Amino acid sequence: MTPPSHEPDFLANVRRELSDARVWVDRLIVLAHAAAAGLFIVGFTLLSNAAIHQFEALTGPRPWLALLWTPAWVVALVWITQRVAPGAAGSGIPQVTAAMDAAVTPDTRKRFVSLRLSCAKLLLTSGSMLAGLSVGREGPAVQVGAGVMLHARRWLSPRSGIDDHALLAAGGAAGIAAAFHAPLAGVVFCIEQFWRGLDSRASTVVIGAIVLAGLMAVSVFGNVTYFGRIQVQALSADLLLPAVGVVLACGLLGGLMSRLLVVSAAGLPDRISRWRAQHPLRFAAACGVGVAVIGWVSGGATSGGGEAHTRELLSGSGEHQAGLFVLLKFVTTWLSTWSGVPGGIFAPSLSIGAGLGHDVAVLLGHPATPALIAMGMTGFLAAATQAPLTAFIIVMEMVDGHAMVLSLMAVAMSSSLVSRLLSRPLYGALAELQLLRVMPRG
Repeated sequence: MTPPSHEPDFLANVRRELSDARVWVDRLIVLAHAAAAGLFIVGFTLLSNAAIHQFEALTGPRPWLALLWTPAWVVALVWITQRVAPGAAGSGIPQVTAAMDAAVTPDTRKRFVSLRLSCAKLLLTSGSMLAGLSVGREGPAVQVGAGVMLHARRWLSPRSGIDDHALLAAGGAAGIAAAFHAPLAGVVFCIEQFWRGLDSRASTVVIGAIVLAGLMAVSVFGNVTYFGRIQVQALSADLLLPAVGVVLACGLLGGLMSRLLVVSAAGLPDRISRWRAQHPLRFAAACGVGVAVIGWVSGGATSGGGEAHTRELLSGSGEHQAGLFVLLKFVTTWLSTWSGVPGGIFAPSLSIGAGLGHDVAVLLGHPATPALIAMGMTGFLAAATQAPLTAFIIVMEMVDGHAMVLSLMAVAMSSSLVSRLLSRPLYGALAELQLLRVMPRG
């Protein structure tokens, strides 16, 4: 017979906790950096919103100006990125994923994630939005938050028990939580993308970072949902056919997006890829012209991340070109990313998915348009990123769609499965390319 276990000694445990002041200093350092990460994301949000509004103010009354403005900015951004901060190009999530690879040394890790890169990422991504490109700030927020958190390493004691992987995961999760005003999404994103190789102690660091970063965002923007609250009628069996249509459309188009982004980043033995490698600035200018022309044709609907258009669809206001918007936004997002500027695809993916959900509702004449839009947002984001858990949690928190938890989860998982028939997981594939950039196989 085993002896009964002893109850914890409260006073002894308190004395043990207070006996080593350095432990508390390390904890305060981590918490301070988590709060700083939240403030960085707040500043990032304010700056990127100002950039979008400035682009609209300049080109709204003079749409033709974008034909000059956008290409010029794209060339400048690519030139600065390549010479000053090559690790800031693209989304930022692949860089954080690559930085957590076991083969990466601390010196090499700085080429993927650092405080300097966080500052560059913040400014350059805002510049991409000032150019009117179809990019988002949420993916870059992961790299920004991770860089701020990793900076805590230089101040921590060797026996703190907090390694670089825990700091990177905490910063990345904090970035998602603060950017989307979605703390649960930050936790799930960390588990889905970064948890491999982390020990159990990392969970405390991650949760603490998410809480503090979220508090920084809430203190400035308020405790509001990103896209407001959708009004969803009682879901019934007649929604099954439209939901299947949304899953197939999002899975196939999202998988195509993922495959295009991977292939475009890796390059193929074709004339366009060779021209891009030999003349990156000319290629960037061509992409900028393409984005500007499409923006002019769409009346500015394809510029930026697409948050305003998504809000209008969810609220039932505004104009939407059925079918055409999805195609134009898809091409604009691809060209923006292919040009080589810093910027993410989360917000554009949500916008494309919202358009797909709306189009399915119109095509089938189904009255539950807001529900199908939310399903489209979830499905396309899950298919493009192949992160289904993160996708459905993000959308659920952004539209206050707790009544649709099971529906959104089913759409996210199904769309992701369809996408995997076309493409490898996006961020894993791009992380491999990042590792080859700094550690080529020899």
